[in-house]
Amino acid sequence: MNGRRTRYAAVTAVALSVLFAAGAVTVASADREEAPGTPVSASADAGFARDMSVHHQQAVEMSFIVRDRTEDPEVRRLAYDIANTQANQRGMMLGWLDLWKLPKVESGTAPMTWMDMPATGSGDGALMPGMATKAQLDALRKASGKEAEILYLRLMTAHHRGGVHMAQGCVERCSVEVERNLAQGMVDAQESEILLMADMLRKRGATA
Repeated sequence: MNGRRTRYAAVTAVALSVLFAAGAVTVASADREEAPGTPVSASADAGFARDMSVHHQQAVEMSFIVRDRTEDPEVRRLAYDIANTQANQRGMMLGWLDLWKLPKVESGTAPMTWMDMPATGSGDGALMPGMATKAQLDALRKASGKEAEILYLRLMTAHHRGGVHMAQGCVERCSVEVERNLAQGMVDAQESEILLMADMLRKRGATA
C-alpha cells in the first residue's frame, strides 16, 4: 500500500510540474507576442524577411533546375545543399512574419526600401541584387551538361553576392538578435560557397 501511495505521489508531482511548466510557457509566449519591441511592417527586420524570402526562393528554383540538367555529382550536391539550406531559412523568415503578425507581401512598397536602395527590376524579373532575370532562368532550363553547370555556377555566384549584400544590410540594420544572427550566418556561408563555386568554375575552364 505504501509503495502504491509513493508511486502515486511521484506521478502526481510530475503531472503538476508539467502543468506549471506549460503555464509558464504560455505566459512567456503571451509576453513575447505583446512585447513593445515587435518589428513594424516598415522596419528593416520585416523588409529583410520579405525580400530575402523571395531571393531565397529563386536560389531554390535554380538549384532544382540544374539538378535535372546535369549528372555531375559535385554540382548536384552543391545544388542540393543550397536548396535545402535556403528553403529552411526561408521558412524561418516567413514564420517570423507570421509571429509578428505582418504581411508576407507589402503592397505598394518596392523591394529593398529597407536598405534605402531602389529596386532593380526592368520588367524581366530581376528585382533585387544578384537575382537572375527570366531570360537567364530560361537559358538555364534549356542548357544541359557542362553548359548548364557553368551557367548555374555563374548565376548562383552573382545571386550569392547579392544575398551577402542584403544580409550584411540586416546585420547592420535589423533589431531582432536572432534575425541578425541568421543574416550573419548567411554572409559567412555564402561567401564560403562563392569561393567554392569559383574553384568549380576553374575546373570547367570558366570564370564567374
